Amino acid sequence: MKVSKTAYDDAFRTLLNDCSELIIPVVNEVFGERYTGKEKIIFGVNEHFLSQEEDKVKKVITDSSFVIISSDGIQKRYHIECQSTADNSMLVRIFEYDAQIALDSGNIVDNVLTVTFPNSAVIFLRHSGKTPNEMRIRMITPGGTTEYFVPVVKVQKYNLEEIFSKRLLFFIPFYIFSHEKQFPEYESNEVKLQKLCEEYSNIRLKLDDLQKAGEVSEFTKSAVCTMTNHVLAL
Repeated sequence: MKVSKTAYDDAFRTLLNDCSELIIPVVNEVFGERYTGKEKIIFGVNEHFLSQEEDKVKKVITDSSFVIISSDGIQKRYHIECQSTADNSMLVRIFEYDAQIALDSGNIVDNVLTVTFPNSAVIFLRHSGKTPNEMRIRMITPGGTTEYFVPVVKVQKYNLEEIFSKRLLFFIPFYIFSHEKQFPEYESNEVKLQKLCEEYSNIRLKLDDLQKAGEVSEFTKSAVCTMTNHVLAL
């Protein structure tokens, strides 16, 4: 058994682009919002070019940048990155992306440049005891110091009951990461492997029930299943 090293990126972007409604419950969970799922989602440009020394240009690609427009017309921008593991450069990349996203929508009025930073978060598919529950970015400027928090989501902490009760179907392709440490056992113990297979059969049945109840479309159900198999390298 194995988890594909890069397929989680494909799964994240595919579900975000093809089944964008699935990100709404994730935003509610991470940022404490109360969106109903009927809001409009507008995706931003994910590729940005940063000028560097010696006339060099660095291209950075965000995992997701989007605006949610509520029923009363209020707009909020979000930026979510998906990481398999934590690394020391994560906060630097988050700030680079956030600053560029803010500049993209900035405006100048009466010689004042106003930029609005997005609500940002990081989804970690794996975590350890050293993985923080939140991170923060502090900016010391001539006008004073300001900072903002970057929430951290640890997918391995979510069991299936929580995933379905909170409608976090976006996390289903990544659920296998919670079993990753037990892979050697599953390879050598047929009983435990069978239980894992039954667990995934139940996931499919629950998705079938949601589709029959009209809570998800046939397309969304199929996309979640396909991306789950993709992450599992099946």
